[in-house]
Amino acid sequence: MSRILTAAAVAAMALALIQVPGAQARGDGRVVQTDKGAVEGTVTSTYRTFGNIPFAAAPVGANRWRDPQPVTRWQGVRDATKPSPACAQTELLGQPASETEDCLHLNVTTPAENSRKPRPVMVWIHGGGFTTGAANVFDAKWLAVKNDVVVVTINYRLGVFGNFGYPGLPGSGTFGIADQQAALRWVQRNARAFGGDARNVTIFGESAGGLSVCAQLASPGAAGLFHKAVIQSGACALTIPDAPGEFVTFWRPQAEVEKVGAAQQLGCADIACLRGLPVAKLLTVHNTFAFPAYDSRVLPVDPAVAQKTGRVHRVPTLVGSTHDEANLMVGLNQPVPVPDAQYRVSVAGLFGEEIADQVVARYPLNGNGDIRDEVAAALTDHSWACPIQDTRRYLGRRMPVSGYEFADPNAPAIFPGLPPFPGGYRAYHASELPLLFDMGVQLSPGQRELSDHMVTAWGRFARTGHPGWRADVQSLAPGAVGPTDFVTDHQCGFWGQQ
Repeated sequence: MSRILTAAAVAAMALALIQVPGAQARGDGRVVQTDKGAVEGTVTSTYRTFGNIPFAAAPVGANRWRDPQPVTRWQGVRDATKPSPACAQTELLGQPASETEDCLHLNVTTPAENSRKPRPVMVWIHGGGFTTGAANVFDAKWLAVKNDVVVVTINYRLGVFGNFGYPGLPGSGTFGIADQQAALRWVQRNARAFGGDARNVTIFGESAGGLSVCAQLASPGAAGLFHKAVIQSGACALTIPDAPGEFVTFWRPQAEVEKVGAAQQLGCADIACLRGLPVAKLLTVHNTFAFPAYDSRVLPVDPAVAQKTGRVHRVPTLVGSTHDEANLMVGLNQPVPVPDAQYRVSVAGLFGEEIADQVVARYPLNGNGDIRDEVAAALTDHSWACPIQDTRRYLGRRMPVSGYEFADPNAPAIFPGLPPFPGGYRAYHASELPLLFDMGVQLSPGQRELSDHMVTAWGRFARTGHPGWRADVQSLAPGAVGPTDFVTDHQCGFWGQQ
């Protein structure tokens, strides 16, 4: 009898190990079994969080500049009580520098209570100009709890690690975009374990994250990995100044990216040598590689072209921006006042001599003795607002598209140490983020109310494909939520004629 009992006890222990130790014992959802092993997260009265979960193998050694590889199964229970580390990057706007190359991890936030049916899943792709940023900045509990959804925030390789190209190197310029798809495939395999519905996945991102959504809309490899999309301040044809009168998008032909990579003065004659360089050495050229490549397997077509030609996945899409996008960029590039006498010269240096007088007439001086706000208004309309409107227009020909504009004139500050700006930074680039995520920013009562409205709208879109308003573009400001004449406000008729 004792032998039988002993055998039964051993069998029970083995079965408990297979079924994840502690999951049933505690019954609080603290331990979840993923396809590669068990993870133990943090449980509160309202939500659960799981951090630092690998969705791809460490991109180090031979895996540096290689498409994401499968994770090796781990034994026991992995500690998931801390968020994912930031990928290797240089410091920018308060985002600390990092030399962590092993960073292909993600975080999951869910409501604390179990649900009878699978919840919608929202996958956040952070911004940062494809050179900076991290998933760990974005606490997603508001979105998860208020909307009864599962939120996944992901890392992806940045700069020289994510967009590097070299002649003959497979995947040149698209490693970061490929990482995002690897994370979406992880979601397909593991959503149910966290209570999510793999058949109802929304990708959403801001700035480079919004551009990344454009890339995934245009990538054949992303087919079936998501079912709705949100583009925040990342028009598929967003442009940045390159020379007087010349603006370029964020996308580059793969051959061009490879040429730039081969020209780097890093003391290496081949890719094997480059793979052996320390992270710190590569970070010296990090910001050179801020532009993902197309003409590649992952991204066969330029996303700016894809939106026009319809070579996109046809899913409901929410597309929006902030009212004063360029205030942040102009304030950073011109930290001190610029006198009125410099206005036309500055405009010509930005938009070109041919249309300088027209721009000056369209955006007259306001008499505050500092031209930076006028320049920023023109740049906002030219490079951000009107390209966003184009994205809505092009995509709207083939799928349901909704629009919004974040327009809080007193938006909370999220970047430390910004220089003074005439009239304040208003609804600057990225200023909507602390209303969607808990970023530790103090919100006024009006902003708190607007935050609740926006969080609910984003969640409604994830559940139904519609944010809940009828307007083509809904203005979002404290005490002033409603339709706006976006095209007229941002003079898109004028910029469309140039």
